[in-house]
Amino acid sequence: MIDLRSDTVTKPDQVMRDLMRDAEVGDDVFGEDPTVNALETYAADLLGKEAALFTTSGTQGNQAALLVHTRPGQEVIMDEEAHVFLYEGGAISAFAGLQSHTLPHIEGCIDLNTLRAAVRPEDVHYPETGLIWLENTHNRGGGSVLSLEYLKNVRAIADEFNIPVHMDGARVFNAAVALGVDVKEIAAETDSLQFCLSKGLGAPVGSMLVGTKSFIHAARKKRKMLGGGMRQAGVIAAPGLYALKNRIDRLQEDHDHAEKLAEAINTYTDLKVRHTVQTNILVADTDQSARTAAEWVRLLEENGIGIIQYKAEALRFTTNIDVSSQDIDRVIKVLQELS
Repeated sequence: MIDLRSDTVTKPDQVMRDLMRDAEVGDDVFGEDPTVNALETYAADLLGKEAALFTTSGTQGNQAALLVHTRPGQEVIMDEEAHVFLYEGGAISAFAGLQSHTLPHIEGCIDLNTLRAAVRPEDVHYPETGLIWLENTHNRGGGSVLSLEYLKNVRAIADEFNIPVHMDGARVFNAAVALGVDVKEIAAETDSLQFCLSKGLGAPVGSMLVGTKSFIHAARKKRKMLGGGMRQAGVIAAPGLYALKNRIDRLQEDHDHAEKLAEAINTYTDLKVRHTVQTNILVADTDQSARTAAEWVRLLEENGIGIIQYKAEALRFTTNIDVSSQDIDRVIKVLQELS
């Protein structure tokens, strides 16, 4: 199976498995796991932040950030298709007692005037705006990247109203590679940032939350509350550390594969990729196709290719480390044969 359903489906290679077997471990709740400590130190330095926390998942990292930055009854400004709004089981309200103030977006970017106007004025009737939420790259936006200029403008609005900014940067290294910048430049415009080790970087599990020392100190307790206090976690931290040290630059290969695949889809099929493919995600619309999205998923699966139906009339293809250039050529050939 050529699996393009997600970049979460990758398998750890032998190098990672060896590192997991040989990892030096200790009790992480006591702060005694040397491999976890090394990962947290490296991640913080890489993002230009004071400290970092290893979490079991991006969702856990995001929820810990919400619990630190806000208090129940406040409101979080975000786009209407944010991962934290659609795909985290309503945890923002269930755990943090927060209200989501969702706004329209174009490829993850909320109009700046709309964003500024969404900040609640001081009024007994209104919830307080507690946080501005960004997602980069933007999943539902087709892996779109938030520009540094946009991030600086959001930061300026946040500073104007003294509101913190959190970034769900699950694929932030894809964004940095696409922009050709050091990831520190992206992280600098945020108060906190969560990124995944288990997507494009290909580690089997885990995410990192970065911020100030005081923020991470508080987040560590919130992680414990969320069931994320791990013991000999070095066995899963080791492949994450390896991924950060060795697999960032190769993300460009995934981007190139996605761009090549999008061009072929638009050339050979009646599917339409209407967005600019910037990273490793492409969304193909089926509204002008003779087949439904479900039919495309079934036909490709019958030909050994996995994709997902993303919306009612859209498909998502996600390139990843386990999909080679030869695999992309095979997918293109199948698309040609089906058209």
